[in-house]
Amino acid sequence: MIKAARLGKEIVVTVVNKIGILADISKIVSSHGINIEAVAGYAVNNEAKVMLVTVDNLRATDALKKAGYNSLKENEVIVVDLENKPGALRIVTEQLAVLGIDIKQIYGTVCSAGCPARMVLTTSDNEKVLVAFKK
Repeated sequence: MIKAARLGKEIVVTVVNKIGILADISKIVSSHGINIEAVAGYAVNNEAKVMLVTVDNLRATDALKKAGYNSLKENEVIVVDLENKPGALRIVTEQLAVLGIDIKQIYGTVCSAGCPARMVLTTSDNEKVLVAFKK
């Protein structure tokens, strides 16, 4: 089920929640030729957080800062490529539960049949997860 697992980084952009903010962020990143591999976001009241995993976080962060996005940080995440088929997520999350590992955050991307589904997560023990997923 697990095709690959690696330690990675996500960019977290904290902004005022307003219409078009994700469009602006994605325009800035893409205009610098940087692909977004995974994205998630949420808003609470007037504040929004956008999480991005890109092919080049350093350049993406620089571009966002130059565009006026100053509330940025990077968090450690685990990036897992899974077989794109029913039950893949269940098997992975059951494995984490058996190991006593708490999932703090999770989001993912999928594509058509034949390519992997990508899951991005932060856990209570990222190193233990990497060891378990590489077995």
